[in-house]
Amino acid sequence: MIINIKLHPSSSQEKIVKIGDTENDYEVWISTKPIDGKANEELCKVLKKFFKAKEVKIKSGMTSRIKRVEILE
Repeated sequence: MIINIKLHPSSSQEKIVKIGDTENDYEVWISTKPIDGKANEELCKVLKKFFKAKEVKIKSGMTSRIKRVEILE
């Protein structure tokens, strides 16, 4: 499954919210700062736990707040 993420790093809270009418658009808030890819690593951990997935891969948007992510169940 491919999903679209709008990431909010350096947030005071951590949460995931589905946005829009489609089931593939989410906003994610994480407390990790976007330094040396640490926010991307944390995003993968949070999504893996949320979707109970085996693996999570960022397909595009490694340096952007807008990302396309593949969830492997």
